Amino acid sequence: MVDEKYRTVAPVEDWLEAHRQLWSPNTVRGYSTSLAQWWTFLEQRGESAKWADLGVPAVAGFLSWLRNGRSVEQALVEPVEAPAAETLEARLAALISFYRWQEAVFSVPVAGRLMRGAPRRAPARGLLAHLDTRNAPGPSSLVRVRRHRHRGRPPLLLPTEIQAILDGCARPDASVGEWAGNLRDRLLFALLAETGMRLGEALGLRISDFVMGRGGTPYVEIVPREDNPNGARVKMMRPRRVHVGNDLERLFADYLTHLACRAAELGMEISTDSPLLVNLTRPPLLASLREGTVRDKTAALRKKRLGPAGWTPHWFRHSHATALLLAGTPEWVVSRRLGHTHVQTTLDLYGWVREDEALRAAANWKSYAAGWQVTDGR
Repeated sequence: MVDEKYRTVAPVEDWLEAHRQLWSPNTVRGYSTSLAQWWTFLEQRGESAKWADLGVPAVAGFLSWLRNGRSVEQALVEPVEAPAAETLEARLAALISFYRWQEAVFSVPVAGRLMRGAPRRAPARGLLAHLDTRNAPGPSSLVRVRRHRHRGRPPLLLPTEIQAILDGCARPDASVGEWAGNLRDRLLFALLAETGMRLGEALGLRISDFVMGRGGTPYVEIVPREDNPNGARVKMMRPRRVHVGNDLERLFADYLTHLACRAAELGMEISTDSPLLVNLTRPPLLASLREGTVRDKTAALRKKRLGPAGWTPHWFRHSHATALLLAGTPEWVVSRRLGHTHVQTTLDLYGWVREDEALRAAANWKSYAAGWQVTDGR
């Protein structure tokens, strides 16, 4: 990260370098964006040299500056496109994480001014622990983001929109008995739609991770790896297995045949340990697909008006979880399938689904999700 005079911002670079191997590229990118905006804010204030000696007023001003379009701290009228509360919370979380690390490593005192309560490892709490006055409150930020009373719902893709996106990538040509279009892109988005996996998890898949059923139920192994050449990582480095349907298995088989033929044309070898999703038409050929390429493909599909405005690959994950819950799948099963650390995360994000009978009646989610349900005899 560089400042307004194109000099490296050493405190931020030190912090990023310490976390680059611990977090996914998406997390690093998001935190980098937050700190870049923080540094721009300090430069506009003329306080970048005082970054290690600030407090609550500066951080509160930073949130106001973000809310008012990154131009002024005070505005009489709120901008039409003000950032969402979730965005502001993410910016604040990155800032606090940065200063807590600076305090732990370099004794920078800012975190102590921003936090209420000393950090400590809390023991397991009993049923009546709230009555024990000896338990001091845990650390919390003195700066808060005001939220609406009701949490916003995650954006969704309807089944017809998902099908339009898949067909916009590739579709079967009955006249020649082959696929027309980019079969790799169709497999990628079909994987996201049917498994609910994160984009980074899909980009880190290898050929051997897709296990064909051979009379049983096919499944995908999501395996944490630190040596993916495209930098893709499994969040929290937690492995899991996700069962899939026969249609996705057939699509995988068709793509694998296409990949093998392409490798033979290029005189290159592939193995079961090779990346699953690779560059087929542009260099570096057969190299792992990168997130930037997926973003470009998503933008191209949006330009063709395929899918709703502003959709991203992560919408498939929200749609998958919502479909399963509307089909009656227990929350703990959905939580394990998505790879959430706690079922409460699933409930916080998708708890509204059980209450929305109107959506259940309006969309044919139950039949759409029926092909995802797996009976493995256990």
